[in-house]
Amino acid sequence: MKFKNISVLFVILLLFWLALNNSLKLPVVLIGIGVSALVALLFCSKCSLFNDMKFSPKALVNTIMFLVVFFIELVKSNIDVTRRVLSPSLPINPGIVEVKTKLKSKFGRMLLANSITLTPGTLTVEVIEDSFFIHWIDVEDDEIGSASKKIVEKFEKYLEVIYG
Repeated sequence: MKFKNISVLFVILLLFWLALNNSLKLPVVLIGIGVSALVALLFCSKCSLFNDMKFSPKALVNTIMFLVVFFIELVKSNIDVTRRVLSPSLPINPGIVEVKTKLKSKFGRMLLANSITLTPGTLTVEVIEDSFFIHWIDVEDDEIGSASKKIVEKFEKYLEVIYG
């Protein structure tokens, strides 16, 4: 498990390094490899962040689908919040709703909570076991099942394949 965690962190750091430098010249790549390896080795000795992550073609496809769905939801919710703010009547019905998740992985839950928070109009206030408490700009239904379906389900189905 430790090697897997270090490897995943190394790849993520190296890709981030290359994206920031916007260059594939040999010195840049070699420095990136060195820095990424050093950081991964130093900071991942007790790292269990990626233990629950599955590495398979199905997980890769679901990761890509998750990113696509997240981007679409991000754009839709930005448009919705902008429309609400610019409307003279300010059509909001804010409240806190409880939603349930089927995710068992701590990292998967963290990603779900952050995905909910990053989409405008929703904010994850607290996470207790499989319950998330979400501040919602327009509470349509405060019943756990229907609120979960509207807020959580669109992200959860992909994260469940990736993290379980």
